[in-house]
Amino acid sequence: MLNALTIDVEDYYQVSAFESSVRFDDWGTFESRVERNTQRMLEILAEVDVRATFFTLGYVADRHPGLVKAIHAAGHEVASHGYAHRLVYNMTPEGFREDLKKTKRVLEDLTGSPVLGYRAASYSITEQSFWSLAILVEEGFEYDSSIFPIRHDRYGISGFPRFPHRMTIEGGSLIEYPLSTLQLAGAVIPVAGGGYFRLFPYGFTRWALRRINFAEKQPVIMYLHPWEIDPDQPEMPSSALTRWRHRVNLDKTEGRFRSLIRDFKFGPVREVIKSLGLTRDSVSHS
Repeated sequence: MLNALTIDVEDYYQVSAFESSVRFDDWGTFESRVERNTQRMLEILAEVDVRATFFTLGYVADRHPGLVKAIHAAGHEVASHGYAHRLVYNMTPEGFREDLKKTKRVLEDLTGSPVLGYRAASYSITEQSFWSLAILVEEGFEYDSSIFPIRHDRYGISGFPRFPHRMTIEGGSLIEYPLSTLQLAGAVIPVAGGGYFRLFPYGFTRWALRRINFAEKQPVIMYLHPWEIDPDQPEMPSSALTRWRHRVNLDKTEGRFRSLIRDFKFGPVREVIKSLGLTRDSVSHS
């Protein structure tokens, strides 16, 4: 079964959990490691001929245009991760629309291809910010992958449908590809990637994904960040919990990533939703 592999292209200091100590205006003062780390991920994917969707910050694209061009030239899908990694539920509708337009414009100018997908910073499309989906439709997006169907202190919509589906939205419709979860003993357990991929033993992740593929007959969607294969990144000022969440098992991520892309069949989001019959013709554009 074809599953979706996604990379959220952002630097280590741009993580939402560091917002209280790292202002956007100060981003330029930090050592940038995103280009090197993303290039490393591109090399790993090329070794096994796997394509992915790279949800890319507009800020990163503006400062590393060659990186975006390299992602596109390698056959990967380039999609939007917003411009400055702002949480949607902290934005106004007007600010959100401006952020979408700005990021879409810079990514499309660099790749010469339409940007069809969106992922919010820190999965911040929640019940509080559900209004954002209508704006995505109005701005020409075909799909979103921002909703985590779990309870969490920073994101999530508990009880939301767990698998890809087309939603009727004011002004049209939108495909939602929720982050993957496992239903086990009455609980919904996040297994989509990121900190969960680093925290859980790889054997559990592999078992969970296979269960979704074979028992539920549904594709999974996995996500990683370039900074997660960089255990030597600088430490950021933060609480003990935030620091632990950010750094746990960074030294194991690259090995697990290599195992993951060999154990499962992966492709870009646009290809998975096309295989499910959810898409219009435009989603198949490269």
